[in-house]
Amino acid sequence: MSKLRLAIVGAGPAGIYAADLIIKSELRDFDVSIDLFDLLPAPYGLVRYGVAPDHPRIKGIIRALYEVLDRGDIRFFGNVEYGKDITLDDLKTHYNAVIFSTGAVKDANLNIPGIDLEGSFGAAAFVNWYDAHPDFERSWDLSAKEIAVLGNGNVALDVARVLSKPADAMLSTDIPDNVYQGLRASQATDVHVFGRRGPAQVKFSPLELREAVHIEGVDTIVYDEDFQYDEGSQKAIDSNNQTRVMVKTLEELRTNEITGAKRRLHLHFFSAPVEILEQDGKVAGIKIERTELDGTGNVKPTGEFREFPIQAVYRAVGYFGSELSEVPFDEKAGVIPNDKGRVLDSDGKHIHGVYATGWIKRGPVGLIGHTKSDAIETIAQILEDKNNWWQPASPSEDSVTELLTARKIDFVGWPEWLRIDAEEKRLGEAQERERIKLVEREDFLTVAKKK
Repeated sequence: MSKLRLAIVGAGPAGIYAADLIIKSELRDFDVSIDLFDLLPAPYGLVRYGVAPDHPRIKGIIRALYEVLDRGDIRFFGNVEYGKDITLDDLKTHYNAVIFSTGAVKDANLNIPGIDLEGSFGAAAFVNWYDAHPDFERSWDLSAKEIAVLGNGNVALDVARVLSKPADAMLSTDIPDNVYQGLRASQATDVHVFGRRGPAQVKFSPLELREAVHIEGVDTIVYDEDFQYDEGSQKAIDSNNQTRVMVKTLEELRTNEITGAKRRLHLHFFSAPVEILEQDGKVAGIKIERTELDGTGNVKPTGEFREFPIQAVYRAVGYFGSELSEVPFDEKAGVIPNDKGRVLDSDGKHIHGVYATGWIKRGPVGLIGHTKSDAIETIAQILEDKNNWWQPASPSEDSVTELLTARKIDFVGWPEWLRIDAEEKRLGEAQERERIKLVEREDFLTVAKKK
């Protein structure tokens, strides 16, 4: 076989890295033609729709992804929904193989009483709101004065920071007007972040932590009782520079001057949520159980319970993958069952031609850069499986475009995306900002069709 026709479903970092790496691979002895499909009319996945708008350094990854797609050797088809606009049978007709890189965009569940009350939200849903995801609500209830954020990872800190930060401090970012106006009307005074383990076990990154605890106009408050360390904690501090930096940053907060700012960010450790308290069907408080270290760096319950008045709670306990049509799915882990990227059926056998990479492959852990090693592993399997690829009846590149056109799918190609990109920058320039995001799908498509 002289050419691999490869489809990749999901145009976030995982999909783009996979496309780029297989093109650059020195292991292949054949040509390759890649089409990248995405549900959204914009590329970049969670870098665009999962990173807080006031994180320009992380969003700089977009520049590298842009350069990959702008070379012209990978075709982008945005606004195309797998399972609806294009099916697995369609992919078999036009390609030799497919990689699913659809990520994880839903909130993981937290099974405690009251988690479904009015005023209880998933952090991922909130992130999709403030990042202007076109498939989420345009308004958000920010009437709560006292808020709980559950989790000790970067998403929890992002959510807490956005909830605490004065809206005007976000004006230099790419947030659209509806998000700015929503944050400006927020009634928040106290944001409490609860983590069940201690300062030496947090999953924050040092940058995220520094940005969250040094917001102008916000007092960050920690509690002396939460600064406990056992042998396991000390080993982590001594052996890991990132842990050492974060503990040092948190320890320094103990001497913070409380200025009397209108908003306060509270960091609580050794606090495991056990129940969301209710009044009239709405969130009215949170009950936590104090935990303590067990000597290994892990924690155990103490049987001591405390309650805090809150009117909203955001669970930031992880992301969860979404099931895909005609593709096996592990409902417990939220991933596509696979062996090093080869997708497996219910008997544990590889389904020829079907692969996975990124969070839908390994679960929502690790930073964006980890998707590169994922992609390398998956690509190695594809190259090894050359003799078992699909034999498409219609492998020409034109046949895919003709199929989507015949089905009247308003797909967004790379030239159309460049128009959208330019329009967002034009909107931003008028307000001396880098860009202002488009929100509605109709607006994306209107701009895409302009000549």
